[in-house]
Amino acid sequence: MSNKTKKTSKEARPREHPLELLSSYSRLFIGYFFVFTFVIGWFEIPSSSMENTLLIGDHVLVNREQFAPPTESLRAILPYAQVRRGDVVVFLSPAQPELYLVKRIVGIPGDRIHLHQGAVYRNGEKLSENYVIHSGDPYPYRDEFPAVPPPDFDESITDTWRIELSQHIENGDIVVPPNSYFAMGDNRDVSRDSRYFGFVPKENIIGRPMVIYWSFESSESDYLQTGLSNRLRGFANTVIHFLDRTRWRRSFQVIR
Repeated sequence: MSNKTKKTSKEARPREHPLELLSSYSRLFIGYFFVFTFVIGWFEIPSSSMENTLLIGDHVLVNREQFAPPTESLRAILPYAQVRRGDVVVFLSPAQPELYLVKRIVGIPGDRIHLHQGAVYRNGEKLSENYVIHSGDPYPYRDEFPAVPPPDFDESITDTWRIELSQHIENGDIVVPPNSYFAMGDNRDVSRDSRYFGFVPKENIIGRPMVIYWSFESSESDYLQTGLSNRLRGFANTVIHFLDRTRWRRSFQVIR
């Protein structure tokens, strides 16, 4: 190809106007803003209730749209789905509406649930849950739910649930009502879940954790610190120990 031909080819190639370039970047920014505001959320795990599936200090990306009512304009591009048994979900606590919780769905509407010796039975069948761990001493109310009535001394059981619990028991099972779910933590002996606060309303479901994008070795006490000075110390501690306390092997693990 001659130099003249090369020059003609370069001249023929249209140059992008600065306004067109700005428009392209604007669309990219708007798309990014939309996804990470309405579709994807960031959450930290502050407690051991979901060990060993999720550890204290895990930072997870949450699909906020998967369980939302489908929008016609987005139905073709977003993977809408119903909440299923075994799903790990983020939801607003029925007892503390401002508190986000992460648990596993054990029962969906119509399911009949009871526990015996800490094992879950659903619709008459014992569940095989290889993700569950037990780390505490036997506790009748927790392990023989709902056969054992709520003890008066256990303040972690909400007053509302104490009143409602008996209304949902049939032949020794707790029956999950419509538009509600029965959720439990994988670390069964320390988890304060549906055994303590009742069913999770459908409208409280926020989304499904998809992946751990970062994990930093932490303790529950780290998340109980309040006040600006404590938060600043916590931030400084994270910066100082970023390399040696980051759990690198957990990065980008898919949550199941």
